[in-house]
Amino acid sequence: MKIQVDPHTLERAEERGTNENEIKDIINTGFVIPAKYGRIGKAKVYEFKKTRHGKYYEQKRVEVIYTTEGNIILTVTVCVFYGKWEEQE
Repeated sequence: MKIQVDPHTLERAEERGTNENEIKDIINTGFVIPAKYGRIGKAKVYEFKKTRHGKYYEQKRVEVIYTTEGNIILTVTVCVFYGKWEEQE
């Protein structure tokens, strides 16, 4: 399926600390999370080991919410959380 990253999603991604490559990686290899309104959610935890807004974080968890329309995956939004998570399978 073709992945279409909505311009709104990309704008939010840049503000929140992720990018188009990570969004596509999550859709392809992330684990499923709950989503509302018939949408699909996937997430993935990445090593971060950097400072963001003056605080050091070990990892970041990126969550992508999207829909499918025929043969196209269309992103709705992306959220990024910073902290430390246990292994996800």
